[in-house]
Amino acid sequence: MKAAVALFLAFCFASGVVFATGLATCDSGPQSSWQSQETLTKILSDKGWTVRRIKIDGGCYEAYVVNDKGERQEAYFHPVTLAPVPTKPR
Repeated sequence: MKAAVALFLAFCFASGVVFATGLATCDSGPQSSWQSQETLTKILSDKGWTVRRIKIDGGCYEAYVVNDKGERQEAYFHPVTLAPVPTKPR
C-alpha cells in the first residue's frame, strides 16, 4: 500500500499535477504577471495581521494569518490584483 501511494505521488509531482483544496480558484494568467508574496505580506501586515504562511492554491495566493483580533484565518487573494477572493463553503 505504501509503495502504491509513493508511486502515485511520484507520478503527480513528475507530471506537474497540482493539488488544490477547491475552496477558491483564480484565473490568474502567467506567474510573470503576478504581484509578489512579499507585497501581499506587507498589505496584510499593515492591516495588523500576522502572516504565518502564503502558498499557491487553485491559482490564488492562500494566506494563513492571525488577524488583528488574534484569530487564525485562511484567506485567498488574487495574485495579480491582490483582491480578496471569496471561498466556497467546506
